[in-house]
Amino acid sequence: MKYYYLFIFISLFHYQVNAQLVLSDIMRGNDFIGNQPYHVLWGPENETIYFRWKKDSLAYKEQHVYHLKTKKIIALDPISQIDLPISGFQTNNNGAYYYQNKKGIYYVQHKGNKLIFQASGNYRLIHVFDENKILLQNGKSYLIFNHQEGTIKELMHFTESTDKEKEMDYLSRQELILFDFLKEEKNKERANSNKIQQATYQKTYPIKNQTIGLFEINSNHNFALFRLDKYAKNTNTEMPSYINKNGHVTLKKARPNVGAKHPTHVIAYLDLNHNKSGEINIAHLPGIKLDPLYLQIYNDTIDLHRSTPKAVIPTQIQFNDFGDKALIEIKSYDNKDRWICIFYTQTKQLECINHQHDDAWIGGPGISGWNMVPGNLNWFPAQDKVFFQSEESGYSHLYSYTLKDKKTTQLTNGKFEIHEAKISQNGEKFYITANKSHPGNRNFYHFHIESKTWTQILAEKGNYEVSISPDEKHIAYRYSYQNKPWEIFLTENKPNVIAAQITHSTTKAFKAYAWRTPEIIQFNNQDNKTVYARLYRPKSEVKNGAAIQFVHGAGYLQNAHHWWSGYYREYMFHNLLCDKGYTVIDIDYSASAGYGRDFRTSIYRHMGKSDLNDQIVGRQFLIENEGIDENRIAIYGGSYGGFITIMALLKYPGQFQCGAAIRSVTDWAHYNDAYTSNILNTPETDSIAFQQSSPIYFANQLEDELLILHGMQDDNVQFQDVVRLNQRFIELGKHTFSLALYPIEPHGFVKSSSWIDEYSRILKLFDAHLTNE
Repeated sequence: MKYYYLFIFISLFHYQVNAQLVLSDIMRGNDFIGNQPYHVLWGPENETIYFRWKKDSLAYKEQHVYHLKTKKIIALDPISQIDLPISGFQTNNNGAYYYQNKKGIYYVQHKGNKLIFQASGNYRLIHVFDENKILLQNGKSYLIFNHQEGTIKELMHFTESTDKEKEMDYLSRQELILFDFLKEEKNKERANSNKIQQATYQKTYPIKNQTIGLFEINSNHNFALFRLDKYAKNTNTEMPSYINKNGHVTLKKARPNVGAKHPTHVIAYLDLNHNKSGEINIAHLPGIKLDPLYLQIYNDTIDLHRSTPKAVIPTQIQFNDFGDKALIEIKSYDNKDRWICIFYTQTKQLECINHQHDDAWIGGPGISGWNMVPGNLNWFPAQDKVFFQSEESGYSHLYSYTLKDKKTTQLTNGKFEIHEAKISQNGEKFYITANKSHPGNRNFYHFHIESKTWTQILAEKGNYEVSISPDEKHIAYRYSYQNKPWEIFLTENKPNVIAAQITHSTTKAFKAYAWRTPEIIQFNNQDNKTVYARLYRPKSEVKNGAAIQFVHGAGYLQNAHHWWSGYYREYMFHNLLCDKGYTVIDIDYSASAGYGRDFRTSIYRHMGKSDLNDQIVGRQFLIENEGIDENRIAIYGGSYGGFITIMALLKYPGQFQCGAAIRSVTDWAHYNDAYTSNILNTPETDSIAFQQSSPIYFANQLEDELLILHGMQDDNVQFQDVVRLNQRFIELGKHTFSLALYPIEPHGFVKSSSWIDEYSRILKLFDAHLTNE
């Protein structure tokens, strides 16, 4: 009898770890895998960890809390969730915490919390000072609330300045011109209005058709800096929606195309002690009056010097602890310049302490390739010293600048990137996440500033997304590996300590299959740069000699890494392909994230060149090293990956037997401005870059089988893209393409039925053209 039970156990175990993958199962995504936890946030008392975790279909049960003492996870009910902070916790230097929820603003100290402010209206907690004071915003008013005294005082108010005469109709303006008594009444009305305004708001700043983009006030409550924005009118694209409740076709507004007009911004100040205000002059910043170098391609005698500053956007303002200086980051809208500046409140002068310029575009971790997104920079605690990140060395690293001796020091260095860096409360070290050990890892370190030494805290292969407790003694982190989805762990914030796993997310169905750990390989591309890739090998007994090349999306994204891929459906699909005998390669092509500045900008002005060449070199790698038949290789990908797929078939006919292009850009002049203008500039100023980068201009070279799949509600890469390419193919008499449409799907599909249909068609394409099936 014992042997009988043992046989049953062994048989069940054998079945569990050798379960066969079914396409309709894996295309259910996280419903098949198990939903992983995310958005980890420490409670202010260091004893609780909040996170989101969708364990069932009831959305209101998504918010959870873990208690360190009881080691229990509790799903918060809707009433309890009302008490959660809207935007995290803020602290002052005395160790007191404040947060705002739907009830009001709370003060937390010594493990107790107290509701200190509850008022009608749109009051919002903006900033926490010491001495029991917080900064509130209510519309265009900014106020200081002293919760110990229970007093509230308005610091300043923005007033809308309008020209009412211009808003008058013709007859009203005519009467005012013709009759003196109406003029006298109008002048009295103006005088009374000014008196009322001055009596109500002693410290005001007039704005006209502007919005308040940034607002900061110093620790002394006597000086405010702010950014005022004026948005240009742009022509939005429109998308038809074909399936609606009323049975009619409706039009939806979507984004403008590349080349859209940029907003205009000014940085202004209000000296609250002296009630003086003004705009900050930026015209002296180095390079701000220089046009981009690429313009000389069209006119080699052009003078790049401008008479006025180029369009810029201030992205952040940070006052120092003393309140007499502010750190200001400014980026150009062409994204070729970034200025880090110090503003002196006494002299009202702006000094540039670091100017970063790239003839391609500014970007990288801690810097951001999006010109409206702030980078990682701040003051050292209680010092006239700042830190920031820069790609000056070719990789994103930390730098410091000391105001006293005007000295810049590179703190970290090497052929790796600092992905996240946070300074400790005492200012002695940074808490850093970096790919120091391997481009495909994100490990967690302590970097000691004075000695410039590293202490590795979390060292395994994979990715650590770390959240540090308020007292800096513990860390809660999400961790994942190539075949292990994200889970939350807890440990002390020091080396060589065993971590406790808090969550267990994967389903029995997911755990029943022995998921592959693809090998991270590398090869040199045509520019002699090292390219990394994931390689999925089938077992020798089922290997069929055919291969699939997957192309990740976004361009600036990393997928040849050691952690759980954001392309988790594709990861599972690649396992299924291997089971069928296919070899799969997933290349981090030129412009992918994680490999430094030169790799990132290698596609400047020519998408579909170096990035596509890496796919061609990868194809040759498969033939020479993996025994792949050169006549049985396919390529597929989505978004940027779909673009590369189409370009591969058009520019290298005969190299791939077929391709599947999902949600693909076919003409970059029809994509958005923020992404496209970084890489290709604008169609009006750099038409060559757009033409040599857009598949639609190479449509006449289609020979191999191309399957195009696209969601008709895609407001990112819009359906029009593939419609235009489809029409071009028709006019050119091409017959080796087909189009699969998904009427209700956006850029990232929502319905499992659409995912299943899409990948069933892709699998059928591969089997038909690469095997005898």
